Amino acid sequence: MIRVLLVDDHEMVRFGVLTYLSAQADIEVVGEAENGKVGFEQALALRPDVILMDLVMEVMDGIEATQKILAKWSEAKILIVTSFIDDNKVYPAIKAGASGYLLKTSSAAEIASAIRKVATGEKVVEQKVNQKIEQRSPFAPELHEALTNRENEVLQLIAQGRSNQEIANQLFITLKTVKTHVSNVLAKLEVEDRTQAAIYAFKHHLVK
Repeated sequence: MIRVLLVDDHEMVRFGVLTYLSAQADIEVVGEAENGKVGFEQALALRPDVILMDLVMEVMDGIEATQKILAKWSEAKILIVTSFIDDNKVYPAIKAGASGYLLKTSSAAEIASAIRKVATGEKVVEQKVNQKIEQRSPFAPELHEALTNRENEVLQLIAQGRSNQEIANQLFITLKTVKTHVSNVLAKLEVEDRTQAAIYAFKHHLVK
């Protein structure tokens, strides 16, 4: 039996997917979550075989939830199911470690099939999404490669949970300079806050 967790902020979407999956002999929905924060908590508590993850949600979006789940539980299998195919959704989701990416235009049968494949370790990516990924150069540098030596030091300290003032004291620079470095780090890593920057640092083994 494949145990599935549904994470989507639309109740009717969850209901529709739950209804179809419940009719499958080999799939059991063990939990539902209305946002990424609850999804993160349930994923660690329930340890499902596959997590169906929406991307655009209040409180915590699917990309951050995916990053946080995999940071705590690297074996998690997360299948993104979303309406969005924007570059700023596809690449971060795949980069975060999602096992698959489907659009909500997929049929219920296609989603069930993808769940079965992801559960066995396969990667499942919608054809339109795969075309976008293939168009991106395989030689594109990692985002953190654009960081300066000082910005790398600041990232290390962010990942260690240091405040701006603590970073300023340790590096013997002004608080204003620290804020500038932090802003540059967030922009270059394409993350929204310090927590996401720390997750990025740990996921890419940048913390010494």
